[in-house]
Amino acid sequence: MPEGATREGFAGTYATQENFRLMRAALDETSRELGRYVRLTNYASGLCMPEIAVLAGLERLDMMLNDSMYGILFRDINPVRTFVDQRFSRQVHARAGIVINTGEDNYLTTADAVEAAHTVTTSQLLNEFFAREAGLETWQLGLGHAFEIDPAVPDSFRLELAHALLARELFPDAPLKWMPPTRHMTGDVFRGYLLDGFFNLAGALTGQGILLVGMMTEAVVTPWLSDRDLALQNVRYVLDAAGRLHEDFHPAPDGVIVQRAHQVLAESVDLLERILTHERGLLDAIADGTFGLMRRPPDGGRGLDGVRVKADDYHNPATDLLEAT
Repeated sequence: MPEGATREGFAGTYATQENFRLMRAALDETSRELGRYVRLTNYASGLCMPEIAVLAGLERLDMMLNDSMYGILFRDINPVRTFVDQRFSRQVHARAGIVINTGEDNYLTTADAVEAAHTVTTSQLLNEFFAREAGLETWQLGLGHAFEIDPAVPDSFRLELAHALLARELFPDAPLKWMPPTRHMTGDVFRGYLLDGFFNLAGALTGQGILLVGMMTEAVVTPWLSDRDLALQNVRYVLDAAGRLHEDFHPAPDGVIVQRAHQVLAESVDLLERILTHERGLLDAIADGTFGLMRRPPDGGRGLDGVRVKADDYHNPATDLLEAT
């Protein structure tokens, strides 16, 4: 783990305890100026999930990305290593009162958002199980999904609503993490701004809890501060105008939205049953390219050299303390 205050990094600064402390102090000052609490978010991922989780708890962070599947699929980290790290880090988050975010939205950057919709639902269900097993409560489960259907697909907005409503109904009390469009951003800022408006409206219609801000230059260039300001104006307008629209929105029972949600749920249940038939369950499913079309074998990836079988007399006082409650 790097240490101290840093001003260097790739698309940001290093996740160090001192940087966490500085950001929390700055946001505490801003919170006093605004008269409301401003949350601090970061990542507990990569090969340092447990260490970063501890630093986040010590420095009063509020929300952390925490999902081994993201590291396995998109950072080629060994599956066994990162599932072990995920469990320990989530035990820490549970007791630190930190909300986790999961990364199912990333699957739709490599797989088709219509054809692979059921893999997102399957992963959400698995992530909920792993999170609860580690001690996290419902209010800490920021399960991820995304607005990534190609706008050229007929009824694309209705399909997005179906997927978002399915997640909301499966996890009615969880603060779902809803990700904006990135894959089909073209550089046309007017089209991108409109797409983000549709995304924000879908979030309002389906009562998403953690609404990430979409920017019209997202995935094309690193957005300017002015782009970010316009994006926030978009969110504010939609939520001010339609923020409680989910109270009135009830799709027709026999309509496209409900039927699509039923179809995705049925495909998800079928996938879960097929995962159970694998000899090594989820590890084999990951190796087969089930999620995000990425194949990651359990005996490959970064960090494999740190994986060991527990000895018969293995003892870890930290694990004993975390599992005692």
